[in-house]
Amino acid sequence: MGQFSKIFKFELKGYLTNKVFVGVTALIVVVLAVVLFFPRVMGFFDSDEPGDSDAAEPGERDVMLVSGGDESVRSALAAAFPGYDVRLENGDVKAPVTNGQAACAVELHGLTDFVYYVDNLSMYDTNADTISRVLTELYRLAAMTEAGVSPEKAQEIMSAAAVYEVRSLGVDQGQNFFYTYIMIFALYMVILLYGQMVATNVATEKSSRAMEVLVTSARPTAMMFGKVVASCLAGFTQLVCIFGSALLFYKLNESYWAGTELIGMFFDMPVSLLVYMLVFFVLGFFIYAFLYGAIGSTASKLEDINTSVMPITMLFIAGFFVVVTAMSSGSVDNPLMVACSYIPFTSPMAMFTRIAMSHPAFYEVAISIAILAASCVGVGIVAAKIYRVGVLLYGASPKLKDIIKAVKNA
Repeated sequence: MGQFSKIFKFELKGYLTNKVFVGVTALIVVVLAVVLFFPRVMGFFDSDEPGDSDAAEPGERDVMLVSGGDESVRSALAAAFPGYDVRLENGDVKAPVTNGQAACAVELHGLTDFVYYVDNLSMYDTNADTISRVLTELYRLAAMTEAGVSPEKAQEIMSAAAVYEVRSLGVDQGQNFFYTYIMIFALYMVILLYGQMVATNVATEKSSRAMEVLVTSARPTAMMFGKVVASCLAGFTQLVCIFGSALLFYKLNESYWAGTELIGMFFDMPVSLLVYMLVFFVLGFFIYAFLYGAIGSTASKLEDINTSVMPITMLFIAGFFVVVTAMSSGSVDNPLMVACSYIPFTSPMAMFTRIAMSHPAFYEVAISIAILAASCVGVGIVAAKIYRVGVLLYGASPKLKDIIKAVKNA
């Protein structure tokens, strides 16, 4: 235990005092502060109070010209386009649009026939569809009135809408999708980043020949577990700093983000889901960090690290794409995802996604966690043996069969 403690403290101090580690963490926190304080800062330059959404004065709005219509058409369009100053125009409407006096114009040839003019048509411009909907309603209202239906009754018929209620008996995937994706992506980045760092640190110590001394004075399991636990705690500390500061900045500016449902949805994550995320994060990190450390010990040169860890990286990326594809399709309980929920190398992402966006049985979650935890211990022990053998192998990178043989004899 004493060997593990010394190695753990040394490695953790190395991470927490690393200028790149501290600099990147501080930079991300500053960026989050700028983003989440932005509405408050902009409020200082705005005369309105936070949360006010009063419409601008007509003279300050973009102008929409309407040709060939009457006051009822203008009123209907004005109600549909509160951001525009809708005006009737008897003359040419194309010239004002071209010279910038009007943002757009509507030339009516009847309630079912019109031309929409705009200078530069944006790919997000849906005004024509809205105008078509408004004019269609006016046409139907006029047709019912001509057929003998009173204007009041016609208006009642046109404004009638079905009343419905949606009750989810399981999980609302749309509500959970955003923060599930954020957590999966965070897990993806942390495992790849810190796993690579573990492999690089091991290879660096090996190339400096320091490992030859250390491996004879400390148990390989203490060395491997000390390095991996230290890197996991460093990664967890970084995540706490980032997400904790984001939550703090959001709470300080919560009133300024009112109405932004997507942001609020992320910070309203259920506590139970956060606990599951931490469990799968820690176990998933351990199993990959052990693998990265073992592979790093077999690399003869620091330049060989990227090539050596490529199979592990590709395995993890493949699991990530399986999960993201299932999330995008909404089918998170398909056979492939269910299988991945019990495979230790993919279950940290697959099972967490199913918990967040579906409703797997408790025993399924328990089995997945048990398999993952047992695999972490097993992979850790094997990785420690590979580590002890690998740090003493120099020259050409050893082949897999040579590593297996050496581990058996260790």
